Amino acid sequence: FVVIGVGGSNNAARTVAEALDLPGGMKIVWAGNTLSPHAMNRMLARLEGRSVVIDCIAKNFETLEPGASFRVLRRYLCDRYGREEAARRILCTGTPGSPLEKLCAEQGYTFLPFPEPIGGRFTALSPVHLVPMAAAGADVAALCRGAEEMAAALRSLPAAQNPALRYAVLRHLLWQKGYRAELLSCFEPRMKGLFSWWEQLFAESEGKDGVGLLPVTGEFSEQLHSLGQFIQDGSHFLFETFLQIKEQQASLSLHPDGVQDGFGYLDDKDFEDLNRAAFSATRTAHSATLPCLTLTIDRVDEKNLGGLFYFFQFACYLSASLLGVNPFDQPGVEAYKGWMFRALGKPGA
Repeated sequence: FVVIGVGGSNNAARTVAEALDLPGGMKIVWAGNTLSPHAMNRMLARLEGRSVVIDCIAKNFETLEPGASFRVLRRYLCDRYGREEAARRILCTGTPGSPLEKLCAEQGYTFLPFPEPIGGRFTALSPVHLVPMAAAGADVAALCRGAEEMAAALRSLPAAQNPALRYAVLRHLLWQKGYRAELLSCFEPRMKGLFSWWEQLFAESEGKDGVGLLPVTGEFSEQLHSLGQFIQDGSHFLFETFLQIKEQQASLSLHPDGVQDGFGYLDDKDFEDLNRAAFSATRTAHSATLPCLTLTIDRVDEKNLGGLFYFFQFACYLSASLLGVNPFDQPGVEAYKGWMFRALGKPGA
C-alpha cells in the first residue's frame, strides 16, 4: 500500500504504522515526500514482487512532491497491470471539486474527500489517515474512540484540571518569559513518527507573524549523548516536554553470563528498569537548568494514539489563539513554491 503524500498528508498515518506492531496489515511504503531520484528509485525497487495499490493524498493537487510521485507510480502501475487494472488499484484523497477529483472521474480512480476547511496537519482523524492506518492493520475504531473520549474530557473538565488548556497556557507563559523553543522528548523509539507529526503541527500552526515556539524533538536515550550536552550546558532558550509512557509492553532481562564485564550491577534487571531509570535521571538533571513539563499516556496503542492526536490538535489551537495567530493557515509554506515553480517553468508561475 503506497501512500503518496507529504507532511500533513502522511505524518499521522506514519505515526501509527511505525508505533504499533501490526502483523496482519499490508506493507506500507511512503512516497511523495521527496524529490530525490535516489530515494524514488529505492522506493520503486521495494515494490518489485509485491501486489501494489497506491493512495495519492493531496489537498489541492498542486504540491510538487506528491504530483511528481503520482505520475511515476501511475505509469508504473499501467506498465505492470495495464490501464484498466491499474485504475482499480488507485485511490486518491483530495478536496471535492479539485483537479484531483476531476482526474479521478476521467480515469476511473476511487476518490475520497479531504476535509476542506483545514490543512493536512489537522486531518489525523479523517479518511486522509484512517484509510492507510486501516491498510496497515490498525484498529481505527479504537483510535477514534480514544479521540472521542479525549474530546469529551477536554470539553467538560474545568480549566484548572484541563490538560490541554494547562499545556497551552504553560507554553504561552514560557513564551512570555523569553523561551523560544520547545523540546519534546521521549524514551520510546516507536514514537519517532509522532515527533514528525508534532513538529509540523506546531511549526506550521504557530510560526507566523514573527512569533511562535520552535518545535524540536529529542529521541532519547540516543540523543542524550549529543543533544543532551546542549540541553544541560548550552544557551537556555528552550524548555522541555517529556512524553512518558507508563507501560513498556515488552520485557527483556539482563541475565548474567559468567563474563566479568563491569556491568554486574545489571544482573537480572529488565530493560524496562533501565529505561525508567534513564527517564527519571534525565528529567531530574534537565529540570535543574530549564523548565520541564511531563505528559503521560498509559501505553502505546490505537486508543491512546487517538487521544494523543486530539489532545495535541486541541492544545495547538488554544496555544496559537493565545499568541494571536490563525492556527489553520500556512502562508509561509507557499513562499518557496513560487520560486520553485518559476524555476521549473510552470505556466502562470
